[in-house]
Amino acid sequence: MFGRGFWKRWWWLAAFIVFDVCFVIWWRGRDWQADHRDALPVAGAQPAATAARAALPPPKPVIPPLQVGFPTAQTNLVRTTDETVFMPTASGRIESAFYGSTRTGSSGYSSFHEGIDIAPQSRDRRGRALDPVLAIADGSVAYANRHSGNSNYGLYVVLEHTDPVGTIYSLYAHLSAVEKRLHKGMPVTRGTPLGTMGNTPGGRIIPVVRSHLHLEVGMIRNRRFDDWATAKKIDNRHDRYNGWNLTGINPLDLYTDTDPVRPFSMRDYLTHLPVAFELLIDAPRPLDYFSRYPALWDGELPATGPLVLSVSEGGVVMAGRPASEPERERLAAARGPVVLAADAAVLGRNGLRIVVQRNGQGEFGRSGAKWLEILTY
Repeated sequence: MFGRGFWKRWWWLAAFIVFDVCFVIWWRGRDWQADHRDALPVAGAQPAATAARAALPPPKPVIPPLQVGFPTAQTNLVRTTDETVFMPTASGRIESAFYGSTRTGSSGYSSFHEGIDIAPQSRDRRGRALDPVLAIADGSVAYANRHSGNSNYGLYVVLEHTDPVGTIYSLYAHLSAVEKRLHKGMPVTRGTPLGTMGNTPGGRIIPVVRSHLHLEVGMIRNRRFDDWATAKKIDNRHDRYNGWNLTGINPLDLYTDTDPVRPFSMRDYLTHLPVAFELLIDAPRPLDYFSRYPALWDGELPATGPLVLSVSEGGVVMAGRPASEPERERLAAARGPVVLAADAAVLGRNGLRIVVQRNGQGEFGRSGAKWLEILTY
């Protein structure tokens, strides 16, 4: 169509058309970039939504309830209350094997028992208990006392368990033997053998006929307990797993009469546990307790200064909050702990006597001093 002469004469027109097409393409691309600049990825940058997510702290892992089983082959703990299941003290009163203010001390006052005493199902020819003692839930070995004279618990093992509220403990006392392979930090699963039921004593001799397992489950009051004991010049050979530093709930509440294994959450349990008393105190330093159990503190951490504690019959701190201004003024005037409320029905025989009733009013008891010192140290 176009001869050789045409291109010699009109070559500049072809060049112009090519230039014009390229220019239009460049110009439209420039306009598109301007309209979509916010959506274009920048080298090394993240989209806004991704960057925002990256700035957030990682989500906390969801901790499931513990799956709790029985500490021995005895599974009738909530079905009956006789000596085939529970081991009473020398008094013979079956109630003395249960949790709470179920005993009477040498002074004539009621005495608090922080666990339950489970009787053996099998014995040898000499009457010695043969029942294996088992971990009630998954956890790890926190402590094993292999010298019976070092504690009123005799030979005993403490396990730690991860609960939605934080680390809780279970304790297995008066064993005749501790499994040799147990060592601190060793993971265990529900049903792991810990030792053999026995009658190893502490300050008092337990006759072979009254061999039993003392089971406790509860909260650890203070990681600094050993420092407190050192400051008090107390011979503590059990680190934080001394009985003075352990406060228990009723172990029977972990079980039902139908389920061999039951889910249990200490966090949920404490929300339904009756409050025995409310105590207004001045914490001289941040309480270690609430740093480990932050779900029990209602306020900004750290928990220090004037604050209010809700406490169970057994001395377990169930909740805490900062004191109000009127409460602060009341505490300053009192120059010591103040009992804001006390429920006589929940306290019952009040074997711990952290608070006492006088003239119908709750007062901070002398025996509460050690309890509070350990908590606030």
